[in-house]
Amino acid sequence: MAAFYAGFPETVPIRTVNRQCSSGLQAVADVAASIKAGFYEIGIGAGLESMTINQMSWDGDVNPKLKNFQKAQDCLLPMGVTSENVAHRFGVTRQEQDQAAVDSHRKAAAATASGRFKDEIIPVATKIVDPKTGDEKPIVVSVDDGIRPETSVAGLGKLKAVFKKDGTTTAGNSSQISDGAGAVLLMKRSVAVHKGLPILGVFRTFAAVGVDPAIMGVGPAVAIPAAVKASGLELEDIDLFEINEAFASQFVYCRKKLELDPQKINVNGGAMAIGHPLGATGARCVATLLHEMKRRGRDCRFGVVSMCIGTGMGAAAVFERGDGCDELCNGGRKVESNNLLSRDAR
Repeated sequence: MAAFYAGFPETVPIRTVNRQCSSGLQAVADVAASIKAGFYEIGIGAGLESMTINQMSWDGDVNPKLKNFQKAQDCLLPMGVTSENVAHRFGVTRQEQDQAAVDSHRKAAAATASGRFKDEIIPVATKIVDPKTGDEKPIVVSVDDGIRPETSVAGLGKLKAVFKKDGTTTAGNSSQISDGAGAVLLMKRSVAVHKGLPILGVFRTFAAVGVDPAIMGVGPAVAIPAAVKASGLELEDIDLFEINEAFASQFVYCRKKLELDPQKINVNGGAMAIGHPLGATGARCVATLLHEMKRRGRDCRFGVVSMCIGTGMGAAAVFERGDGCDELCNGGRKVESNNLLSRDAR
């Protein structure tokens, strides 16, 4: 239905993919893999989510044998509880989490004010309906509306923990419940050149890994090294990171665990300010990353998109700036196999 609304003819096939928070990135990876396999030459990896309409609750039941397997039970933990688990287990303080949220809003506000999101956002004409009167007001959505420039550590410090008494995860240092959509157009380089289309970036590698579901937020700390290694690079070779801010606790932990330069991560803000519409986030992060890499030019060659995934996974993909890249990106490095990774990451 979405394809028909978008104007695609009936001859264009589609399929859906569900990897929760990584669905958008998984769609991009699937299209890239299919193009490399020769199944087709052009594809679109897209994702969308309306969290205001479709709540994340589920009224179904599960197999009663679930109680016999602790890790299976942990797959059903509320995501906020896993955030508290990360904060408690790895000593991420409330102050660190609130400061990360403030930084996210500050950077996103600055990026919006300077027009850095304009190239990646397609304005959408819609309407607002007054629930009391039914009156309709036409509007054009052209900016992310969850960004709060006035956010401060003092203000966030007044918010109560949501998931645990005396906890540290609040509505202010978590990703927002949002509506959103994103799409990434991929094709063979030869096709893009033939059509005279600009090449914004090159898809290099993708890795999905499994982690303890009770601390699912650590996923990027495992997935990023796996994806970077698979591309024949080192973490030091990556110039820019887009790491989804599902919760400040897990974002801060992953940043510290990988010893990443804060100046390279989410330079235009992240999900705590922009929002995290689950299915759309992966595609949105790719768009944000590639446009920022283009702005930085030759000082920014490689970038990474990564996120944690509910039920205990992490995903990451490596991209190269599109203009003037080499035929091969690994510089002759030998990539050794790691049998400890999930099959997706090998």
